[in-house]
Amino acid sequence: MRYIPHTDDDKQAMLQALGYTSIDPLFDDIPEAARLGRLLNLPPALSELELQQHMAQLAAENQNVQQLTSFLGAGFYDRFIPAAIGQLAERGEFLTAYTPYQPELSQGTLAAIFEFQTMIAGLCGMYAAQASMYDGASAVGEAALLALAQTGREYLVVSRYVHADSLAVVRTYAHARGAKVMVVDSLEALEKTLATHPVAGVIWQYPDILGHFRSLPDAISLAHQYGALAIVSSDPVALALLKPPGEWGADVVVGEGQPLGNHLNYGGPTFGFFTVTEKLVRRMPGRLVGQTVDHHGNRGFVLTLQAREQHIRREKATSNICSNHSLNALQATIYMALLGPHGLKQVAELSMHKAHYLAQQLESIGILRTNPDEPFLYEFVVKVPGPVSALNQHLLTKGILGGFDLGQWDPAFEGLWQIAVTEKRTQQELDGLVEEVKRWMSR
Repeated sequence: MRYIPHTDDDKQAMLQALGYTSIDPLFDDIPEAARLGRLLNLPPALSELELQQHMAQLAAENQNVQQLTSFLGAGFYDRFIPAAIGQLAERGEFLTAYTPYQPELSQGTLAAIFEFQTMIAGLCGMYAAQASMYDGASAVGEAALLALAQTGREYLVVSRYVHADSLAVVRTYAHARGAKVMVVDSLEALEKTLATHPVAGVIWQYPDILGHFRSLPDAISLAHQYGALAIVSSDPVALALLKPPGEWGADVVVGEGQPLGNHLNYGGPTFGFFTVTEKLVRRMPGRLVGQTVDHHGNRGFVLTLQAREQHIRREKATSNICSNHSLNALQATIYMALLGPHGLKQVAELSMHKAHYLAQQLESIGILRTNPDEPFLYEFVVKVPGPVSALNQHLLTKGILGGFDLGQWDPAFEGLWQIAVTEKRTQQELDGLVEEVKRWMSR
């Protein structure tokens, strides 16, 4: 049950079982000086009916993508989620976010995680994936720590066009380790930095926040030339169309998993994914499920390589991550299984075709892409004649959730509007956005 209040009779029965007539003796061990001495300043209790009504009123103050037409991306995307995902993921066997320790009781969950790892590793073109991270940003941060530990060096280089949340987490983790973070805005700057500093890892995004992806092979090559690890943060849906980073030679590929069958949920929870080459498997953070056989020779699944982990190695563990987001990863597994490789590619292609149509229509009214010679998939950046925040506010009054204001991340990006288009958008919605932008420009 969702709502189980204790009746007065319930309370008296419990007190009688304890041998008390009131609740006060239960707090005798707490010194009087440490007690509040008055009731908390809280509103009176509500009945179940009243509570449901109150929560509904609070929820109605928010707007969501069922009410708004969304062109907002920057890592989280309004993609179509088949109804089967919720129905399967909500089965009682799966209602836990924790990785199981007892394989004899948890074969179903372990099998699902193993399938998740297999699919994600294949999508990224990597040797192995672990059971999932908390989110994309923490996955990037953990990849940075892996590079520091593996190389023994003290510098990290991050592309200026990596998601700002990922950069913030890397800075936080690096500060705790006494490492230094350097940001570069070009391949030339990357090579100069690598040539003059002992760099542990190079972090690149694929596609980056501008929607570009062509610089990745050169970034990986430069990283390896100077003995650094190449870390790539990727959009998993984009990998259905692009060459996997592993095939370019990446050492670590991570990313935000929300686009794979997970709702936006006002920012979370979702999950991050983390994949590595064979050489780095024992450096991976978090849980890892492996395939084995039982004493009858039947296929089975267990947690493996646990000597890396905190519950065994304590402070010498590869990471403080000692759990995962199994339920969110399960939703991604069901999503990928339902669509298959061809279906996921079709999702990416539909998004791409619609995004290119929108870019052409915006160009026709004078809203131009910042780098028109660079190819892009379903996310691109344009320059707008005025504050992006004002444009987005106008669109919101028309039921449109506009693109992301990149100026929030970097003053150099002032006036840059990042637009994401998914397979859900219709031509009517795309044309409607263009008309509203035109109307705003003529204000």
